[in-house]
Amino acid sequence: MTHFSALSARLRFVLVRTSQPGNIGAAARAIRTMGFARLVLVAPQRYPDPEATAFAAGASGVLADAVVVPDLRSAIGDCQAVYGATARQRAVALQEFTPREVVMPVQTAAQSGGEVAIVFGNERTGLENDELALCHGAVHIPAAADYSSLNLAQAVQVLAYELRMGFLGNPTAPPPHRTDPPASAEQMEGFFAHLYAALYDIDFHKGRSPETIMLRLRKLFLRAQPDERELRVLRGILADAQRMARLARGDRK
Repeated sequence: MTHFSALSARLRFVLVRTSQPGNIGAAARAIRTMGFARLVLVAPQRYPDPEATAFAAGASGVLADAVVVPDLRSAIGDCQAVYGATARQRAVALQEFTPREVVMPVQTAAQSGGEVAIVFGNERTGLENDELALCHGAVHIPAAADYSSLNLAQAVQVLAYELRMGFLGNPTAPPPHRTDPPASAEQMEGFFAHLYAALYDIDFHKGRSPETIMLRLRKLFLRAQPDERELRVLRGILADAQRMARLARGDRK
């Protein structure tokens, strides 16, 4: 297996709530021309559909193998790196990348054995804040300020092109040394739910906004990219903090 095919096998393109089946077909064509094949569709409004097949223009194999899931969590739960394409700043604080800048973290995650997802939102509304909150970083295409309207398939093509060029241009980059697999998106979400509960149990907020604090902590831990063992240690610390909080309250259950 070549360096490119080994990396591309770990990369999926995820389309969320796509309204026009033609855009699904055009996106399939876009990734196929760049050598990629994995397409995941989250709650598409119309699929399968003859229009998707027509717009795929020969990339019918990508459509045939496309996975359809009901929600974004199902699409990315086993991923170690998730990057959401967004056209504008949102309330969710994420590290931002251009398409060219995101190649390196994507490649690093794939080389370490992790699954990687590039996520695109609905044509009209893009990714919602709760969907972006599941991502580890945001990708912004720096289009012209006075006319930044990119079709969904065009955005997919830009990302696919940059990833192809990056994968082909750096074939000897050594994989990072890890003794344990990186934590998956599903495991990270479980940790964040535990952290949220623990902060309440120890009365950490004291009038401060829990949402703002959690956004900052999410950004911190996603940037750190803990592996599975590190995440178990962190959750053990949280569990002990919760136990001590219960003892302090006189609750011995």
